Amino acid sequence: MKKELAIGDSVFVQSYKHDGKLHRTWSKGLVIDVLPHTLVVVTDHTWVVESDGRKWLTKEPAICFFFDNRFFNIISMVRKNGIYYYCNIASPSLYDGEAIKNIDYDLDLKVYPDMTYLVLDENEYEEHARKMHYSKELKAILETELDRLIKMVKKREKPFDFDYINDYLFRYFKDQIKL
Repeated sequence: MKKELAIGDSVFVQSYKHDGKLHRTWSKGLVIDVLPHTLVVVTDHTWVVESDGRKWLTKEPAICFFFDNRFFNIISMVRKNGIYYYCNIASPSLYDGEAIKNIDYDLDLKVYPDMTYLVLDENEYEEHARKMHYSKELKAILETELDRLIKMVKKREKPFDFDYINDYLFRYFKDQIKL
């Protein structure tokens, strides 16, 4: 990540489309870990604004993993009945002093608490690939990264591990009590 964030910093998140248009924003996130190539951010009852102006409030804490060397990001939503993951195929994330930013490439992977999964938005991906002229090289990278995510889920590699997410959740709530 170019400019540095530290644990405890508040940060905005902005997602764009390949054509440069703003896709979605999160009004705030709390940095809870800074790892090599990864920012770990919690969003909790955070306003999200869609490109069409629709606004909604997240309902539960989510532990978000933004990578500067992977073409995806992972959002783990902690719900009463388990941890759900929403994985966005996206450009590597960067922090530019204003927000964590990436380009959303439509393909998504939804993972359920029992580790079953669904690939979402394949039609949208194909449509945008045509309209926005994704190169063959880019498409190959995006599809390879989707395969990588699926393998991570099957092997239950971090962050697809209950204890790993639970540790971050505990850290988040422990720090909230101190405030």
